[in-house]
Amino acid sequence: MCKSKNSIIIQKQNDLDAKLDALLPKGAALFFIGIGGVSMSALAVIAKEQGYRTGGSDRAVSRNTEMLTSMGIPVFPGHAAENIEGYDAIIYNAAIGEQNPEYAAAKAKGLPLIYRADFLSYLMRGYKNGIGVAGMHGKSTTSAMISHLFLYAQRDPAILIGAELPELGRDFRSGHGDDFIFEACEYKDSFLSFRPSIAVVLNEEMDHPDYFKSMEQIHDSFHRYLQIPGKTGHAVINADDEDVLLSAEGCGVRTVTFGLENKEADYRGENIVFTDGFASFDIMKGQERFCHVVLSVPGKHNVYNALAAAAAADLCGITADVIVDGLHTFTGAARRMEFKGYLKNCGIKVPVYDDFGHHPSEVKTTLEGAKRMGYKRLRCVYQPHTYSRTAGLFEEFCGAFDAADEVIFADIYAAREVNTFGVSSEQLAARIPQAVYEPDWGNVMKMLVEGGEEGDLIVIMGAGDISKFAASAANL
Repeated sequence: MCKSKNSIIIQKQNDLDAKLDALLPKGAALFFIGIGGVSMSALAVIAKEQGYRTGGSDRAVSRNTEMLTSMGIPVFPGHAAENIEGYDAIIYNAAIGEQNPEYAAAKAKGLPLIYRADFLSYLMRGYKNGIGVAGMHGKSTTSAMISHLFLYAQRDPAILIGAELPELGRDFRSGHGDDFIFEACEYKDSFLSFRPSIAVVLNEEMDHPDYFKSMEQIHDSFHRYLQIPGKTGHAVINADDEDVLLSAEGCGVRTVTFGLENKEADYRGENIVFTDGFASFDIMKGQERFCHVVLSVPGKHNVYNALAAAAAADLCGITADVIVDGLHTFTGAARRMEFKGYLKNCGIKVPVYDDFGHHPSEVKTTLEGAKRMGYKRLRCVYQPHTYSRTAGLFEEFCGAFDAADEVIFADIYAAREVNTFGVSSEQLAARIPQAVYEPDWGNVMKMLVEGGEEGDLIVIMGAGDISKFAASAANL
């Protein structure tokens, strides 16, 4: 059964390559609907650098659209049928429906409509090493960590991840080496379109309840993802996560494991010491000491991330000394416990960190890591992300904030949803003793400033537009 599923995936990839080879000769003009999005803007630039003519549209002006315009990529403000004139094919993502005027016009004209994940998979085909990082959380940090390692090793990698790297000033790179490092998102099984030769899985648990209805469905999706590298590739998996191990059973791929608790793991972290939240530890490879690592990002979760990164790098021939230096010089990615500055108008130096965490496990792990950083009081401002996640994981959220001394809940960020669940941030705050609900951002700022004390640490968290508040709260 496993061999058959893998064969089906590979055959689909081969069929896709042949189809797109015919549809997209070099120099073809590609139109990206929603080109200002994180992944779409990156794909447009990478495609341009690979010889295509690219352009697109977006409903709002943003930093990404301004970046694209500065690079000579035309961006139409808003969506209209006439925007696609002169283009040979259309690239779209899951957020674009048939009612979109550009999608509808392209369909009426008979132009090729190519799903974003399929186009990304097509761009990956020329790279020897495709390193895809999957898991319910930690994907962006770990893929950023691996990217930094490969840049430090001067491997000239291609990169497409979910968070901005400080050394790039963006979240993508068109490289000319053997390596393509990418974030493999599980939502709606989009990661099954990709072609990793090294499939990394960090963790599995219930998330995206609007799509995944059971852990059995999640196990099946990750099982199929882990088959993609085939007999010549590798799966790099967390040996301390029972769900990951279950998904990996019978996948027919050479498996490399990492962990802290499982003594059979191929790459293990031992002799861990935390100093103000930052870990130093030995990486054991089998029974031998591989190297000693000192991290510059806080928290126990980053020990796991570093083990996964070290395993992937070692498989690609990066030496232990480069891994040591590369991990030490990695200082994080945008919105992953990112230091933003100090609280404005407070009169004392209160550091403000911004974090993307939006799943209960991410929130809990990040706050526990922040608690180790040596501050007297940990204050958290949290914006839940989507009604379905908040409702589906409500009890888990209620226990995720124990490490914080104070929590201020903003309203739920709706994203693509309407509230048919009857859930609210006010309900969450009522279940957490140290929490309050405050829907007005001005009042949240007032609470932070007027309640500020020496020794405070503020963590502002969420996957919605709360990042704007984090920037405004700090003296940048």
